[in-house]
Amino acid sequence: MHSPNIQFNVSVPQRLKGQSAVSDEKLGIGRNRNRQMSWRPTYRSSKFRNVYGKVANREHCFDGIPITKNVHDNHFCAVNSKFLAVVTESAGGGSFIIIPLSQAGRLDSHYPKVCGHQGNVLDIKWNPFFENVIASCSEDTSVRVWEIPEGGLRRNMTEAVLELYGHSRRVGLIEWHPTSSGILFSAGYDYKVLIWNLETGEPVKMIDCHTDVILSMSFNTDGSLLATSCKDKKLRVIEPRSGRVLQQASYKNHRVNRVVFLGNMKRLLTTGVSRWNTRQIAFWDQVGRCLRVASLHDAAEDLSMPIVEEDIDGLSGLLFPYYDADTHMLYLAGKGDGNIRYFEITTEKPYIQYLMEFRSPAPQKGLGVMPKHGLDVAACEVYRFYKLVTLKGLIEPISMIVPRRSDTYQEDIYPMTAGTEPALSASEWLSGIDRDPVLMSLKDGYHRPNQLVFKAPAKEKKSVVVNGIDLLENVPPRTENELLRMFFRQQDELRRLKEELTTKDVRIRQLELELNNLKNVNPKDV
Repeated sequence: MHSPNIQFNVSVPQRLKGQSAVSDEKLGIGRNRNRQMSWRPTYRSSKFRNVYGKVANREHCFDGIPITKNVHDNHFCAVNSKFLAVVTESAGGGSFIIIPLSQAGRLDSHYPKVCGHQGNVLDIKWNPFFENVIASCSEDTSVRVWEIPEGGLRRNMTEAVLELYGHSRRVGLIEWHPTSSGILFSAGYDYKVLIWNLETGEPVKMIDCHTDVILSMSFNTDGSLLATSCKDKKLRVIEPRSGRVLQQASYKNHRVNRVVFLGNMKRLLTTGVSRWNTRQIAFWDQVGRCLRVASLHDAAEDLSMPIVEEDIDGLSGLLFPYYDADTHMLYLAGKGDGNIRYFEITTEKPYIQYLMEFRSPAPQKGLGVMPKHGLDVAACEVYRFYKLVTLKGLIEPISMIVPRRSDTYQEDIYPMTAGTEPALSASEWLSGIDRDPVLMSLKDGYHRPNQLVFKAPAKEKKSVVVNGIDLLENVPPRTENELLRMFFRQQDELRRLKEELTTKDVRIRQLELELNNLKNVNPKDV
């Protein structure tokens, strides 16, 4: 009698012996041994192996939204537990809409918008500590902070609580500091990263170490390190308060597009393109070593090769990484794809374990992500995307659910998570203090732990000088919007100077007349 285990003990290459090399490549058995990861049975021990994606019913989707057609590589969507913000298509400037999550369904064509920018809006991000405060950046070179009234907008909003000017070209990225309540980072096409102190409304630091457009920014858990990917194909780890590059990578076999810190694992993950133009991800084990190198040599050192490179597919769309530090799950979503792959990250080899794939026929323009405290704990929901479908003007919520039969709270999939209370103020962080996020439990549902109120500083318009450089200094414009903005700014300046010159001319004539009168006075008459 033959043993029933013989068939299972045959290795994959032997079982496929005789097939062509093309067939082997299709089945994922190539020259890179990491491509065989999906054949490994180790992922079966994971409690997330059966996580599945569930699309919300039509009545819980958001329909009739004129989603922007801008080709800028960004998400164009931001979500928190109260509102959904989406960048929209508009003429004569940039705008985005704010929809309360309770108002799902078809949107009215005259729905009010946030429309204060004079150029296309390129990025929007909700403040993690003030759920009614959102920041936006635009092609008009400005960063603006808006305060949304409770219940959403009732009319178009054109006045921001803060208008931040410091970049000389369009601003493509913004990121809130993960633990400080008043620190905002912005990256522009002038290759600079500005750190804004919203308590004063001023830039406090300019990071000028990049030689091309900055593609993405990511913070570590306590916000003491900033990782950036750049169009110059380099990955950098920066100490943001000093602007010092602790370490950088320039690896020719992996062109970095996006970067994300993997929580407390002391590792980075990047998505990019291999030398064969296939989409791939790479793991970098450098954070601990880069700090030691920086302290010993006080200079940036090149990173070594990534510890893992994993080819994903041969498609051309940009691959966005989303990492959940609580469950150690990584989600990969390609721009223009309809699927979302998800993996589990471990600290030991093979480091990444494929779990499953959510499939959809509709391509995605971008994805917004709900914070942890906005998830449905009762349904064992561990992640929620808001998918932008441009062709249909539709936004679909996609819930990632762990199937559990019990109705009790599942503590193993909902550990203590970063809450909505800041760990320190802007001035404390700028003074050199680092603190981990203030954690909260989701067991009893989400409750606002404090009643902080966002206060915008009173600010007079003046020149912005950082490191002895006037950031509003004129530079050659690259786009029509930049040209128009510079033109109007110069016209205002010329008008002011003409008025000042006219006033001084009148004053000069008065002084000349008084002087002549004094000269013509007869001393005997005095």
